[in-house]
Amino acid sequence: MLKIRKSLSIGPATMVAAAFIGPGTVITASLAGANYGYALLWALLFAIVASIILQEMSARLGLVTGEGLGENIRDVLRQPLLRWPAMALVISAIVIGNAAYESGNLAGASAGLKLLAGSETSPADSRTLWPLLVAAIAATLLWSGSYRVIERALIALVALMSLAFLFTFALTRPDLGGLFSGLLLPNLPSGATLTAIALIGTTVVPYNLFLHSSSVSQKWQSAEQLPLARRDIFFSIPLGGLISIAIAATAASAFFTHQLSISSASEMARSLEPLFGSGARYCMGIGLFAAGISSALTAPLASSYALCGVLGKPADLKALHFRAIWLTIIVIGAVVAIQGIRPLRLIWFAQIANGLLLPIITAFLLWTMNSVRLGQHRNTWWQNTLGAVVLLISLVLGGRSLLSALGWL
Repeated sequence: MLKIRKSLSIGPATMVAAAFIGPGTVITASLAGANYGYALLWALLFAIVASIILQEMSARLGLVTGEGLGENIRDVLRQPLLRWPAMALVISAIVIGNAAYESGNLAGASAGLKLLAGSETSPADSRTLWPLLVAAIAATLLWSGSYRVIERALIALVALMSLAFLFTFALTRPDLGGLFSGLLLPNLPSGATLTAIALIGTTVVPYNLFLHSSSVSQKWQSAEQLPLARRDIFFSIPLGGLISIAIAATAASAFFTHQLSISSASEMARSLEPLFGSGARYCMGIGLFAAGISSALTAPLASSYALCGVLGKPADLKALHFRAIWLTIIVIGAVVAIQGIRPLRLIWFAQIANGLLLPIITAFLLWTMNSVRLGQHRNTWWQNTLGAVVLLISLVLGGRSLLSALGWL
């Protein structure tokens, strides 16, 4: 058992997987499968590869320097004219964006609990209870101030998601030929461009670069342990991608094949019951709950790591300033979730900020990965080439996201 744990060394990258498999990913992947079948699975495969490339750089940076990406950005930007605008963009995108997404995480986990409890049409007091319960669970785990406790909780949630969504996938008996064709042969059906962008955007998220670079130094102490970090990445990120692919393929098999339509993940879960039995509905409910609460943990945690880094504060899990940041994100998310407000303005801003932030953070990451202080761990020419390809595509995606948020697409 000890040998298995040592060889897999799962941990920080599991946080990344837990972060990108949130309710937004569940909804986006479900709608992609229901509306376009298996045709857009290649977008998820690309997103997994891109995420592995960036997260490996992020982990290497954290291990070699002993600092997170936020601290490294602060160190790189010596000029005040560059530092303050960049810091303002990071702070606004991380805080406002993650607060907006936190409301969705709490609402998603609550929807999963409602499905399991059979109370989808619950009264107002119940609609308030579920998000507060999920927020309390997330806050309790984070308040422990123990990296090991948080890591183990997220590993358990990812394992739960894996079992729930993969079992649901098996129940729907997908067309394996169509599935592999969708993965390996890029195809863009009419009207599917923004959905493909959304699938990539829900997997390659900028705050994961902050989360990963900071969390690796909590688990490992030196660059000599880089092989362990890489094993973690090559196990956890593909596992998270497999879950996303399973969700999209489930929707493709259950809805696209039967020419049915859905508008939400909760509706998909309820609709699976008459098609494939009560087990499918409960598996989707468990998966949606696990996806929501895992992201409800990682979004505030990433906010604290990022802000402490760019503001020059120690990223101590038990420090008052660290706790104040993640608690603020959870409280804002809970307030929005219990009000039943559709946080369109916040999400609109988050779309713009994250669309702008991803290529900027990717550029900063590539810049820092070529610093002489990294020594033998600097990027090689092929790592820079792969990073440049991801940067170019993130620029296109960021531009499309910005134009979409502004209503120009």
